[in-house]
This record gives sequence, C-alpha cells and structure tokens, in this order.
Amino acid sequence: MTDWTPVRLSCPPAHEDDADDRMHSQLLRLVASGSADTRAALVRSTGISRSTLNGHLDSLLRSGLLVESGTAEHTGRGRPAQRLRLAARAGVVLAADLGAHSTRLAVADTAQTILAEQQIPLALEQGPEATLDALTDQLRGLLREADVEPGEVTALAMGLPGPVDARTGSPVRPPIMPGWDRFPVGQVMEERLSCAVLVDNDVNLMALGEARARPADAGPLLFLKIGTGIGGGLVLADGRIHRGSDGAAGDIGHVRIPGGEQTTCQCGNVGCVEAVASASAVLRAVRTELPDLKSIEDLARALNDGEPTVVRHVRAAAETIGEVVAMLVHFYNPQTIALGGLITAAGDDVLAGIRSVVYRRALPLATRNLALTHSKLGRYAGVTGGIVTAVEHTLSPAGIRALKQSRA
Repeated sequence: MTDWTPVRLSCPPAHEDDADDRMHSQLLRLVASGSADTRAALVRSTGISRSTLNGHLDSLLRSGLLVESGTAEHTGRGRPAQRLRLAARAGVVLAADLGAHSTRLAVADTAQTILAEQQIPLALEQGPEATLDALTDQLRGLLREADVEPGEVTALAMGLPGPVDARTGSPVRPPIMPGWDRFPVGQVMEERLSCAVLVDNDVNLMALGEARARPADAGPLLFLKIGTGIGGGLVLADGRIHRGSDGAAGDIGHVRIPGGEQTTCQCGNVGCVEAVASASAVLRAVRTELPDLKSIEDLARALNDGEPTVVRHVRAAAETIGEVVAMLVHFYNPQTIALGGLITAAGDDVLAGIRSVVYRRALPLATRNLALTHSKLGRYAGVTGGIVTAVEHTLSPAGIRALKQSRA
C-alpha cells in the first residue's frame, strides 16, 4: 500500500479520576494516530494535568507499550520534547475486505504501519466453509510474509458484502452470498486465528476508513459503493458507524425506484435501485450492444476510454442513483458524500450525474455545505476501515489489559 499514513482513531473522553486502562486507551490512541506524540501535545489534547499525565505515561513506558523515539522539532527555549510512539508490535491486527469477486487483506501494527498486504481472488459463491478455508490460508501466509507469529495477532476485522449482524458476526440473508445466511463467520475465524474477530458490512468499513482519513469536521459522512450491488454506510459526526437497531442501516441498494417494476432484484423484490443502476446492471444493459464486455473491470476501462454506449448507460444509471441520494441528503443531512467503486473511479460521469440530480432535487439548506466527491482512499477504503476497527479494539481498555498481561 503506497503513501500510507495513519488515520484518526476515536478517543473517548477520559478524566483524571478515570480508571487507568481507560486513560491509557485514550493516550495510546492519540499517539497511534499521530494526533499527539509529545507530553505537551497530550496535555493539550486530554486536558489533564501534567503531573497526572506523566504518571500514566511512566506506567505505559514501564509496560513496554509506549517508547520514546527521539526529539521533536525544537522551536523555543528549554529542552526539546521527547517524541512518543507505540512499541513495535505492541499489537498486530488483520483486516480483510471481502468483495463479490476479490478480497483485499492487510497486516498492520497498532501504530497503523502496514506490514504486508495483498489482493486475492476469492469466490464467495463457493459457500462459507470453502471461502473461509481459503481466507485462513491466505491470512496465515500473509503473516509469514510479514514475519509475524500467529500469537502476536490481537484482532481481525472483516467486511462482508451484505447485511451483517455485527453483534454475532454473522451475515443475514445476503443476496449475493448464497449459503452464508446466519453462518457464524466471527466465531469460526476466532477459533482458527485465536484472536478477537469483528465482522461488519463492507461498506460500513469503507465509510469508517474514508471518514477517518478526512478532517473530523467533514462528518457526518455518507459513503456510497457502486459495484456489483449498491451499498451505503453512514459515519456520524462523532466518528461512529450508524448501524441502526439491527445493523441494517445503509442498505440503500434495495430502495425501490419508479420505472423499475419489470426488473427483479437478487433480493427477490422488483424495482430495487441496485437491480437497475448498479455496475452489474449497467453491464447487463451494455452487453446487448457490446457483447465483448465481460466484466465490471471491462466496463470501467470502456468508460475511461469514453466509449459512447457505455457513457450513455452509465450517465443514465447515475441519474437514477442521484434520485435516491437526494432523498438520503434530506434524511441524513451529511456534510460529505464519498463515492467508491470501479466505475466511479473510472471517470467523473457517475459523480457528475449524481451531483446534478442532488443539487437540483434537494433543498438548499441540505446542500449548501455538502461536499459530494470521489473517495480519497479508493480501493483501500475498506481495508483502512478494518485496520481502524481492529486497532481501536486492541487499544480499548479491555484490549490494553490483555496487552499488559501478555507482556507481564
């Protein structure tokens, strides 16, 4: 992964009388994300007294979770400040962003340094057992490549392309994942890798990665992925994913649109925006005129080349999606909407088509500060969100207690 820099981690407020592990969680997250890496910066970020801070930092230094690593740039009088960083491999995390046809994997430490990453073909239609067997083998191979022992891994975060009950780590009737309904993905992977496993919808993790790669005041953020299906993820202004009551929030691909009554969706309903305007739907329509286009990758290349038939169909799909997005703008009032997926990255046709409808249909109050843009992270959004999720779990109060015990 090129040009990788750490992204923001959530830092729940802590106070001087909080339990040590809660305070240590906040301090380590600030250091891990690069938000504050000196004692003075940590005092400013936390608001606690210098003496209290020093006591907590001394404890973390003694535990080996935190180390001093040289001096910060000196601009005034007095001794230059010592920089702080997480110890090398204070914890190691895994991220797996599973797509309909390919999967991106990464190994990182808790300072968000990428130790190894790769993209692999992984056919979800072969069912959960065979898919997870292959995934486990690939993850173990990636750990060997990164020279990481399996016992060093603290957490794995996985994104699946369908509805997920994050509490149980199980997909729930995912339309493009036959045979996966209620399969205990989290439990199975936890038994295989002997670490915490956090399972979520793939677009939720993309939204989280995208939101954390942007300034904190860019939220709420709505992420839209336009690919084999159409999915949405919402990150609230405080940096948390909005999952709804049962984890179904953001499943916008199954919003019904006028004029699509003759098109059956994989979910069994008719007229879903996913069935009419996703990249796979556009590919089906285009192939009646251009039969040589076999895949979404072919479609994206043709769009990038300006092939007129492809451009026409993509622009029509973008306007259809724009109608749904305009409704979401009124409902959620996001500060930022980021678009991901191969065909959105292939040019500005999708972005321009959605923008034109949103700014025409949505009321001025909802759009006057709205930024509607391409994803900053592109194909790395999901794995970034996975790394954030796994690191925050590792640096939670409970995770820090486990790390201290492992180093005792």
